[in-house]
Amino acid sequence: MSEAASTRGRMSARRTTPAPRPSPALLPSLTPLLREWLPRQRWFAGKGRPIAGFTLVSATELLPPTASPGLVHLLVQTQQPVLPGQGAPQPADCYQLLLGVRAALPPPLASALIGRVTEGPLAGHTVYEALHDPRLAALLLERLRTPGTLGTLRFDRAPAAAIPAGLVPRLASVEQSNSSLIYGDSYILKVFRRVGHGINPDLELPLALAREGCARVPAPVAWYEAGGEDGREPLTLGVLQPYLRGSDDGWQLALRMLRAGLDFSAEARALGRATAEVHLALAAALPTVTLRRQQTAHLAAEMTSRLAAAAQAVPALRPYEPGLRTAFDALAELGGSGRAWPAQRIHGDLHLGQTLRAARGTSHAEGSGGGGGGGSWSLIDFEGEPASPITERRRPQPAVRDVAGMLRSFDYAARSHQPWNPRWAERCRAAYCEGYAESSGTDPRAEGELLRAYETDKAVYEVLYEARNRPDWLPVPMAAVRRLAEPGSATNPAQSPPRRPHP
Repeated sequence: MSEAASTRGRMSARRTTPAPRPSPALLPSLTPLLREWLPRQRWFAGKGRPIAGFTLVSATELLPPTASPGLVHLLVQTQQPVLPGQGAPQPADCYQLLLGVRAALPPPLASALIGRVTEGPLAGHTVYEALHDPRLAALLLERLRTPGTLGTLRFDRAPAAAIPAGLVPRLASVEQSNSSLIYGDSYILKVFRRVGHGINPDLELPLALAREGCARVPAPVAWYEAGGEDGREPLTLGVLQPYLRGSDDGWQLALRMLRAGLDFSAEARALGRATAEVHLALAAALPTVTLRRQQTAHLAAEMTSRLAAAAQAVPALRPYEPGLRTAFDALAELGGSGRAWPAQRIHGDLHLGQTLRAARGTSHAEGSGGGGGGGSWSLIDFEGEPASPITERRRPQPAVRDVAGMLRSFDYAARSHQPWNPRWAERCRAAYCEGYAESSGTDPRAEGELLRAYETDKAVYEVLYEARNRPDWLPVPMAAVRRLAEPGSATNPAQSPPRRPHP
């Protein structure tokens, strides 16, 4: 049983507060406002498709509207038709909304406006994005400080955690697929927006790593969930972790060093060691499996299917489709010949933006082997690819998938700088693999076919993403596509180590 699940068994002895039943008119009264507001949010996954309506999953008043401000927590499913050419119907997305309620919105909160309600139980009130309101953001932390239940919501914290009161909140400004609140430079609360049944990996994996004593990942301090009473797994809604104040975002650090003409190899090597340490701890903490003939064939088929779908959507990819497919064919052939690979829980969406480097002298990961660069590296954001179902994100996979994601990130960094510096990316990729081998004992480049397949799959994903969201960035993954589609393409331009024999 996971730590999050075991704590739910202790909830009966803690504060339990019934919540009033929501009025049936609540969601219909908000629907016109949400239909207009929701598609404009960075974290809304259904862009490009109209919203036909909403289904209310749950509604909980954390503060009644008469409190001024009130705070209403909603879980709503969107009803969106599939347009021609968009593929098969997908399960309805469920979103977590936190709505502030006031008679009138003060000027500092003008940017958080959702709209004014004209009918229903909130008629005459203004609703807005509650996370922008310091008073309501502070209430969320207070709920996490004092575990218990409120309606369908359950708040809990780690047994040894002592969260101080009165920490001033601010909303993080970084664009992301969720929302984050920083409390007094001490803690950061990630509020998941698109949610599903099952413990979120961004709670599950850091808890497991904390049990293993792995200092590379900030340990969860508190979290909150909803549901679970109907026999289904609950939905993870938010996780509070220590805020690594003064740390450098790995992506921004790499770009600064690149612009300054500085070599990033030492940092890349240290980051490779950190990644391997996390993989080793995850393999020790959670079950592992072996990918054999059938599983490898299925993996290669999934990659091939994604390539075909991407080529259909992005015409620029079509000339390279046959060359790219050879990476997946080679993987399937190896699996068919009896090659097997270990699979375990991994980060799932690893890139430079999911890493933090603390300056020397800070304490959060000192002594864990992070030398070789300017400071100690941590990995964050273990949610995995948000567009994938939670069940898929929790599936054991080869650790090489994370390595491939980081190799693609070095390439992105190098190509975002003009003039393009290919040697910078090559040195980083080689140093990262070398650092990984120093901690794990296995160089990822020794699994050339598997690494190439995962890097190709990642580049194909990037092409589709950039074509849909950032067309100006499309040349970056297309450059990788041209390289990976060449006959005999190697996943790393640096010399690969000799292949190790396999059983």
